[in-house]
Amino acid sequence: MQTPASHAATPLNAISSMATRQVLTELAEAYRAATGVVLALESVGGVDAAKRVQAGEAFDIVFLASDAIDKLLAAGHLAAGSRMDLVHSGVAVAVKEGAAAPDISSEVAVRAAVLAAPTLSYSTGPSGVALAKLFERWGIADEIQSRIVQAPPGVPVGTLVARGEVALGFQQLSELIHVPGIRIVGPLPPEIQITTTFSAGVGVHSKQGAAARALLDYMRSPQAHGAKLRQGMEPA
Repeated sequence: MQTPASHAATPLNAISSMATRQVLTELAEAYRAATGVVLALESVGGVDAAKRVQAGEAFDIVFLASDAIDKLLAAGHLAAGSRMDLVHSGVAVAVKEGAAAPDISSEVAVRAAVLAAPTLSYSTGPSGVALAKLFERWGIADEIQSRIVQAPPGVPVGTLVARGEVALGFQQLSELIHVPGIRIVGPLPPEIQITTTFSAGVGVHSKQGAAARALLDYMRSPQAHGAKLRQGMEPA
């Protein structure tokens, strides 16, 4: 694989939300094996990642939900024209391993499962915001408010489910599939599925812009599709 990054002396410095940590790690390792280029990736809560970029912290590449990338572009923190959409990620439902799986085959069934759950949790990211709006539309937001356990930024909802702190967890499938001690019931049904597109942008102060773009080109190529599917995501 020929790339302008092949002789980069220093690693590419990047930040991402937790949702894409696994897929980016797999893709970065494959790229390193092919080119020798290292991606030094830090994965934190998406809200915290965006705040750090907004505060002026320098990164060669930023991986976040597309709306967050757009805001950073508009504010001049990312290089104009550098946005690349990488994956689409849907939300799944999880219970503790050994627990009975609720019916989530329809919107009506999911609403009933939410009302029946003694405790529930969802992420602080874009999928969580969308879920909160869904509960409001269903007219149950006030009723379930006291039962919602907020996962701290960077802490997978699945971890709370595995510990028994939460009976019903909602999070992107990519963040649930590697958590031990849980049972993934399945994805949300199509009529209420929440799909987040994760994108990347090159930091406006990056001194390795060509190398960063070469890595992102690889991450968008057909060679990257297998890793995305293995990590519970769809190629964008």
